[in-house]
Amino acid sequence: MITFAHTNIITDDWKKLADFYVQAFDCKPLYPERDLQGEWLDKATGITNAHITGIHLALPGYDGKLPTLEIFQYRHNEDILHSLPNRKGFGHIAFKVDDVRAVLEKLLALGGTQVGELVETQIENVGLLTFVYARDIDQNIIEIQSWKK
Repeated sequence: MITFAHTNIITDDWKKLADFYVQAFDCKPLYPERDLQGEWLDKATGITNAHITGIHLALPGYDGKLPTLEIFQYRHNEDILHSLPNRKGFGHIAFKVDDVRAVLEKLLALGGTQVGELVETQIENVGLLTFVYARDIDQNIIEIQSWKK
């Protein structure tokens, strides 16, 4: 059996980023908060004296405690390149919502930014897709989408 467990985002302020996802997308904190360190973590990460703090957030639309969005902060984070929708590697996290415009407005009010235009397009044999790419407060790409058949 294989079950999807979580997606991890590394940030410089895990409490601030977790609060953003709680407010913007109705994620729910799953306690306890994490405070991880020790030889086992150094071995697993390949980082000497690794120390991680953070929390898991239950994603909206699922029962139980999986899947989650894992928001972690290392004692020392390496800088990253600015995220782009077409950059190799992790592309984006997507949230299916009832009202794309309303969620985008909430995201913007919380300090997120819009990447491109909000668009609607008919996907043959699937339905009407309304979506927009945005960035969270750490510049990670988010797709906000809705589907109508």
